[in-house]
Amino acid sequence: MHWLQSVDVSLFRFVNQGLGNSVFDIVMPFITGNSVSFPLFRAGLVIAAILLVWKGGLRGTICLLVGLLALALGDGAISNLIKHAVARERPFLALTGVHCLIGKSGSGSMPSAHATNWFAATMVGLIYYRRSLWFMLPAAFLVGFSRVYNGVHYPSDVLAGAMLGAGTAAATAWLLDSLWVWAGQKWFPLWWERVPSLLAPPRGGELATEDFMPAPRPAVRGIAPAGFKAPHVSLDAHWTRLGYLFIALVLLARLAYIASGAIQLAEDEAYQWLWSKHLALSYFSKPPLIAYTQFLGTRLFGDTAFGVRFFSPVIAAIISVLLLRFFNRHVNARAGFFLILILSATPLLAAGSLLMTIDPLSVLFWTAAMLAGWRAVQERGAARDWFWAGLWMGLGFLSKYTALFQIASWALFFALWPPARKHLRRPGPYVALLVNLVCALPVLIWNAQHRWITVAHVADDAGVGHPRELTLRFLFDFLGSEAALLNPVFFVAMVWASIVFWRRNRHDARLLYFFSMGAPVFFAYLLLSFFSRVLPNWIAPAVVPWFCLLVIYWDTRWRLGGSALTPRLFKGALGLGLGLGFSMVILGSQTDLLQKLTGRYLPVNRDPLHRVREWNTTARVVGQAREQLLAEGKPVFIVADHYGMTGEISFYLPEAKAEVQEEPLVYCRSSATPENQFYFWPGYNARKGQNAIYVRELNRENPQPWPPPARLLAEFESVTPLGISNVLYHGQFLLRPLQLFACRGLR
Repeated sequence: MHWLQSVDVSLFRFVNQGLGNSVFDIVMPFITGNSVSFPLFRAGLVIAAILLVWKGGLRGTICLLVGLLALALGDGAISNLIKHAVARERPFLALTGVHCLIGKSGSGSMPSAHATNWFAATMVGLIYYRRSLWFMLPAAFLVGFSRVYNGVHYPSDVLAGAMLGAGTAAATAWLLDSLWVWAGQKWFPLWWERVPSLLAPPRGGELATEDFMPAPRPAVRGIAPAGFKAPHVSLDAHWTRLGYLFIALVLLARLAYIASGAIQLAEDEAYQWLWSKHLALSYFSKPPLIAYTQFLGTRLFGDTAFGVRFFSPVIAAIISVLLLRFFNRHVNARAGFFLILILSATPLLAAGSLLMTIDPLSVLFWTAAMLAGWRAVQERGAARDWFWAGLWMGLGFLSKYTALFQIASWALFFALWPPARKHLRRPGPYVALLVNLVCALPVLIWNAQHRWITVAHVADDAGVGHPRELTLRFLFDFLGSEAALLNPVFFVAMVWASIVFWRRNRHDARLLYFFSMGAPVFFAYLLLSFFSRVLPNWIAPAVVPWFCLLVIYWDTRWRLGGSALTPRLFKGALGLGLGLGFSMVILGSQTDLLQKLTGRYLPVNRDPLHRVREWNTTARVVGQAREQLLAEGKPVFIVADHYGMTGEISFYLPEAKAEVQEEPLVYCRSSATPENQFYFWPGYNARKGQNAIYVRELNRENPQPWPPPARLLAEFESVTPLGISNVLYHGQFLLRPLQLFACRGLR
């Protein structure tokens, strides 16, 4: 080993120092990826991926997917494990006189991640496009050489990375092909008949579009091995199975994501986690079902972020299954598959599948009531269908008060579709209303006991009794945010379908029904946006029905055709929407990837994840201030200025979480009138004589200190400012300026 290490070091010095010249000093850093070439190189990869799918067809798509998986396994998993296990220092740390031309990374040296990635890509290119070897192999060798010349890797690091990358890529392709051979014959025989091997798929144009149309078809020319004959099965069954497989994979990916700790709890999640420790018939601002859902999740998996959020991806999977089954019966399975694909590529819904707030529950029960209601309004609709529709609507009301809009949706559908009005002369709709009312009893009872405080709170939020000024600023904010979060391509297609179907497909009861199920919510908040700010998630229940309308409308247009360009345009728009959507979803859930793509972090205000980062650091800062005050010999509790901060510190400060069900360590500041749920729980007035740390979050743009609230000054004998403690983002950007006060002697 000593002899091999000597050879390795000698080769390193020969390349790094012996071959040094002014030309290589400019070229090699550029090849490796400096501040100029790095963004250009990443942009080139994105363009190459788009061209591969666009021009390569099925073969290009499979090549891209295998390549991405190989890179994720090679660089993202195996390479990092080896680096940590070997823990070899970089040459510029271990040797003297190293000519280092680029940034000095603190990660391990063995193996080279650059070599791993490039040789993995080279191997995948060799498998699917052999002529790519003439370009990819020299490029891979050049990248490996540049890593040694730039002084950041030994030759053996590059060799190990090359072997790891090529081996991982070959193994990934072989394993995927073996899995397809085993599962394809059993689950997707018609598709496997045409593509029996993922290692040699047809080139672009060899796979006919009609092979993927959702209708049974006779056996046609295949490329399967001689003697194989696909069983008699419709393509609808294939699309349904593919849909179930996609739902299962996405569910596992989302569960793995929330288990990874990539993001921390949002303020509402932490606040409602506290509700789950105080179960009640209802709460100040929201119905009770979110508290019971978090209670069940944390009972199963403990008071962890995974326990709090467990049911969010499960709910998203249930919604997808319901829609896939509905479309399989009433539209076609292919349209159902693309619907769940579109929903997964919609940033607003993707966020709702990870965060456990009231919105996932609201969308689930709105969708369930909508699908049960469609069965109820059929000619032979049974009373039990109306019962289920009413039950799901009632559970939706226990999730979010927006569920009341669904009654307006029913009224609109009865107005637009005369054949459905005969049900108004039957007991079904009134049974649904009665069940809905029974479900609302917990909220009504709690509010009757608390002077209808929720009604007053919701009315105040809606601006009832307050003067309103007409403005277009909030309207443009509303439409712009919805267009971005619903995916710009799908948003335009949804709006277009919602308008144009009146002229061409108004006779289709399905389109009228789904339009009715979304219109009251969307238009109510659209109208409100003329007067005040509307948050994008408020229309969440309307998204699923209008996306159902979108898919049914455009699927019908696809089938009817109209011109030779129509299928091509549909394919292009769908591919653009899915590509853009999944890119937004992935980058939105892993914003640090942008730093790898561009070399720079997003500004804090533009990073969608900044609200779910560094809460453990925030709690630690407050906890340290508490420890210092404890040295005076008196018990110390914590008072937060906002309900969200109270929930976050309660969750992420270990000593606070341990006592959350006994005597709380963290309180929200007291108030004379109800401002949040803490008003109805025991406060800190029983801690007479004790000290406290008061914390408030300052404006990040202008973190000027504020005097303590007058009520706080009256509650304690003395209140002393402790200054401002800054919580940083990525260790360098100001994220959360905290103003702390030492409060002594609770009166």
